[in-house]
Amino acid sequence: MDQSIIFDAELINRYDKAGPRYTSYPTALELHEGFGDTDYRWHIAKSNAAGGPLSLYVHLPFCDTVCFYCACNKIVTKNRGHAEPYLDNLCREIAMQGALFDSSRVVNQLHWGGGTPTFLNDAQMTRLMQTTREHFRLRDDDAGEYSIEVDPRETHAHTIHLLRRLGFNRISLGVQDFDPRVQKAVNRLQSEAQTFAVLESARSEGFRSTNIDLIYGLPLQTVTSFAQTLDKIIEAEPDRLSVFNYAHMPARFKTQRQINDADLPSPEVKLAILQMVGLRLTEAGYVYIGMDHFAKPEDELAVAQREGKLYRNFQGYSTHSDCDLIGLGITSIGRVGDAYIQNVKDLDSYARLIAHHKLPVFKGVDLDADDKIRRAVITQLICHFALDFAMIEQRFSLGFADYFAKELEALKPMQADGLLLLSADGISVSPAGRLLIRNICMVFDRYLAQKQQQFSKVI
Repeated sequence: MDQSIIFDAELINRYDKAGPRYTSYPTALELHEGFGDTDYRWHIAKSNAAGGPLSLYVHLPFCDTVCFYCACNKIVTKNRGHAEPYLDNLCREIAMQGALFDSSRVVNQLHWGGGTPTFLNDAQMTRLMQTTREHFRLRDDDAGEYSIEVDPRETHAHTIHLLRRLGFNRISLGVQDFDPRVQKAVNRLQSEAQTFAVLESARSEGFRSTNIDLIYGLPLQTVTSFAQTLDKIIEAEPDRLSVFNYAHMPARFKTQRQINDADLPSPEVKLAILQMVGLRLTEAGYVYIGMDHFAKPEDELAVAQREGKLYRNFQGYSTHSDCDLIGLGITSIGRVGDAYIQNVKDLDSYARLIAHHKLPVFKGVDLDADDKIRRAVITQLICHFALDFAMIEQRFSLGFADYFAKELEALKPMQADGLLLLSADGISVSPAGRLLIRNICMVFDRYLAQKQQQFSKVI
């Protein structure tokens, strides 16, 4: 498979509009409060009847300090004691959910996200993993994909040793930018020494995959300054990089109001940074997976993409399309059977429901037949930059050209602009269209028109 990209500034400027990131279809905006505990239990029973492996996402919302750019669901506190009552309730939820799923189903994928999972101390992390093992069938052979997000500012060699002993084999380090001026502007002071010490500890402990997160579009960034950060990261050779576009939406995210708008790079500078990133990373031997992700050619994501096995879920790109995803903790989102489910978003509601032995479901959505068809189309496009019409026709017993007549017509201008190639057999996204894959997927999104203003721009 050709995994190259071509940067076309004129095309990107023309198509740069708001749109979803498609970690799910329908997107999380379609979840509603008419879906509750009873609905979720019905889908769990249906899922157990179908069988198959599981994926667990555990949300740990606490952060010691606030990063001004952050749009995650988080609770900022210096008081480490706040984690203990939450951990008590989280362990109770794990027990409740574990009792509902068939105990023979193996957990092939596990992810701790946040917030900052390493906000927990060693004893708390050990307790959380032990509780998970008591109620779900975790693997003991290190063959699963067990990952954790860490903040290098509060992660040390002994922490990495503990995480590896607990079963984690993949790690993601938040960096964003090494420029001291940028770090000060976003309230995230983090040295190179801290970062690379954690990376080296992870390698020495036998972590199979290392990822580093960067963000472009932050205040005071320039092409030159971000290139200096990127060069240092390339020299450290992580297996994967996530280079996210900063979406400045202060009306929705209060912490972003502490960023000085005048310090933000212009759209032209952001595009120049993106072009530089794509060029430097491909020259360094990384391949473009899609969206914001790059990986070494031998990385599992790159291999899965070449083999047509890549998948996308609420945690991003994945190699485990066969897993039902169980969300645990406040705000977490799962996908079980043909439904998406989200937990309540605040600590008090979460504690109250757990105390009454109720699943902390806040809202959800049942996918209808059309949702499942469009999800399959969007997943293929966003993961593989190609779509075989016959596969969709056989899977869903439909005629693609008839079912998607309007969408195929809407794709013709994109073909004329060189983003893709349409044929009687399918769609092939060109190297110039891959950075704009969200735009192509948006053509197939029947919910988009009324919700587009709630998304960030694609570039």
